[in-house]
Amino acid sequence: MTTRPTPAAAKLLVDCLIEQGCERIFTVPGESFLQVLDALAGQDSIDLVTCRQEGGVAMMACADGAMTGRPGVAFVTRGPGATNASIGVHVAMQDSQPMIMFVGDVDSGMRDREGFQEVDFAAFFGPVAKWATRIDSADRIPEYVARAYATAISGRPGPVVLALPEDMLSHETSARPRKRVERPAQAPCPDAMQAMMDLIADAAAPVAIIGGAGWNAKAREHFQLFAERIGIPVATAFRRQDAISPSSRVYAGALGYGPNPKLVERVKNADLILAVGARLGEATTDGYTVPPLIAEDRKLVHVHPDPNELNRVYPADLAICAEMDEFAESAALWDDGSVIDFDAGAEANAEWQAWATAKPGDYALDMASCVQFMRDTLPADSIICNGAGNFAGWWHRYWRYEGYPSQLAPTCGAMGYGVPAAVAAALRHKDCTVVAVAGDGDFLMNGQELATVVQHGADLLVIVVDNGAYGTIRMHQEREFPGDERISGTRLANPDFAALASAYGGWSARAETTQEFKDALVAAQGRNGLRLIHCVIEVEQLAASGATVSGLRNR
Repeated sequence: MTTRPTPAAAKLLVDCLIEQGCERIFTVPGESFLQVLDALAGQDSIDLVTCRQEGGVAMMACADGAMTGRPGVAFVTRGPGATNASIGVHVAMQDSQPMIMFVGDVDSGMRDREGFQEVDFAAFFGPVAKWATRIDSADRIPEYVARAYATAISGRPGPVVLALPEDMLSHETSARPRKRVERPAQAPCPDAMQAMMDLIADAAAPVAIIGGAGWNAKAREHFQLFAERIGIPVATAFRRQDAISPSSRVYAGALGYGPNPKLVERVKNADLILAVGARLGEATTDGYTVPPLIAEDRKLVHVHPDPNELNRVYPADLAICAEMDEFAESAALWDDGSVIDFDAGAEANAEWQAWATAKPGDYALDMASCVQFMRDTLPADSIICNGAGNFAGWWHRYWRYEGYPSQLAPTCGAMGYGVPAAVAAALRHKDCTVVAVAGDGDFLMNGQELATVVQHGADLLVIVVDNGAYGTIRMHQEREFPGDERISGTRLANPDFAALASAYGGWSARAETTQEFKDALVAAQGRNGLRLIHCVIEVEQLAASGATVSGLRNR
């Protein structure tokens, strides 16, 4: 049997990824990039993670980029593979996370004939990616890969999609990889920093809203020093709760869905908003009302690494384009001789502490008490991963995101994110406790990745909250069209999730009471690998702001 050598173009592509620091690739294999799979078999620098559906692939890559600040890398095949993966590209774009997705494409000679599984990927992904294009020349692979990394990590981070014609991957080339690309470092203008400090000094009720594009551990540390020095209340943007330590004496809680009503009023009444990293998108601002989009008696200082985001939606009185860590360090070290000392930070923190402390409920399995017990039982730096759904509100309210990163959650509201994100986290941070929390509808959108957990030896805990319904939609349905006879399309018939986890080769338990959950969590802690707790609750128990379905009916 004649052994065919690995095509030069495919080997060059893998060498370029290694040069850029790629350590892991997530994939569902396809015949359109067999040459790349062959090149990956001949090296030991990149870990290849084989997944079960391309949506899971893309979400794992997105989560990996969120944790490292370097693009998470995905490989999928053309047509159905790419369209399945598009959800992860959309998440990466709206969440401002660096990611590169390579798509195996049709032969160049077949293009524009609507060949088998052919899609115009530049047109398809253009609206939901920072850049989407096709590599037609093997000699230009280093150029395209380096530019993809630069685009994905610069300014507002985001996804890049590169289509790979199948024939191109077999071409000969003598091109060499380009050097590793780094994110540009941009410090804030000193005059702008002084103007910001003057605005803060003149304010009576300032509030900071932080977290988002380019945020990292250094930004977290230095911004916390700055905020505590001046006593300004600090709220985190939607699902950016690890942007500051929850033990900070000025932390005021999170904005988004189901926030503390006292925090909402504080933000609405602020005479100065200091937005750092946050885009001030619809979810964070509750439809551009918290804070109000336009307010004559309020000043806005907006700090963001991408000039295209400044003044895009909210008009800023002072716009500062800078890297988050550079800005935060400048703010922490700034000393113009003035003394700024607000009491509001401590007041807001006390309000959050009261809001974020669970009180026992009347339910057989009370989720608020369960999350409180998790907080008392699991390590403080545990990484909590969730998709979209009403269930997530319990963790957003009662969990403390102490580590960094410790929250992997889609700000775009995509279901099915939690399990794939937890796989990425468990492979990336093997010394941390990783927990995927999911609703019943949310879990079944990417629950197949439990097979990936077992195959790749990931160590993680999955908590499935089963209320037999699409809970968030049911909540909105009850509010807008109350009455049992008007419930439509939101009921679910579910499998035995504990038995399903066992079938995948994991440990599992079923909990129908709070005590059963506590016992299961303690038992799970003493085990490795895949562990799943199936929590069965009543549909009437909703997470958002402590609401109940019956309460919504009476509004």
